[in-house]
Amino acid sequence: MIQSGAFSLTYRFQFPDGLEKEFLVQLDRKNCSILTPERDVYPEWTRLKYKQCRQCPLNSVEHPRCPVAVNIVEIVEFFQDFKSVETAIVEVETPQRVTKGGKTALFPAISSLIGIYMVTSGCPVLDKLRPMARFHLPFADTEETVYRALSMYALAQYFRHKKGGEADWDFEGLKEIYRNINRLNIDFAKRLHNESISEATTNAITSLDCFAQEIDFSISESMLEEIEGLFDDYLNNDQS
Repeated sequence: MIQSGAFSLTYRFQFPDGLEKEFLVQLDRKNCSILTPERDVYPEWTRLKYKQCRQCPLNSVEHPRCPVAVNIVEIVEFFQDFKSVETAIVEVETPQRVTKGGKTALFPAISSLIGIYMVTSGCPVLDKLRPMARFHLPFADTEETVYRALSMYALAQYFRHKKGGEADWDFEGLKEIYRNINRLNIDFAKRLHNESISEATTNAITSLDCFAQEIDFSISESMLEEIEGLFDDYLNNDQS
């Protein structure tokens, strides 16, 4: 059931043997935090101190469990017996459209799904990417993600400037955000490397790490110069 005031999207997996699975992702419309029901019991690997990320600023007194780990338990449990090279037909439905990803290996699809949970779960390192989850683009490639990340960050700087803060128009902060996310992905993958979690899930996290590295590398002056050509109409005309 979709909660009141929530923005929802659904990932549907259709497997060759006829099995189907839906993951309903519900996000608070105000702050894009994920809305998931609490469980009575959580696995050991969800404890905050269980292979805690080195840069994690949370303490186990206030946060006994890792907020990301808590929210991906259902995904981890469902894919426990799957291999990352297995295939499925995947589609993503939002209130606006249905995006058909076609037949794909499991690990990139799981990676895309877990990525939404990671940036909306309340992790202080990943929270910076939360606005992108509200306008999720399934199956996006690096070029599309870089453009969305740059646009998101530029809008954040506008809001900072509007409130009297200092704006970072060189995007140095965005590069640092992705470097921090890269380090977090490496550490979080270690949390999932245990006998109770399938390699389909661990490979999905590894895929996220590689994607973060690729985006970090792509946010360069040459990439910005390439994108700049798209804005000639703004640069060559009087905007007054």
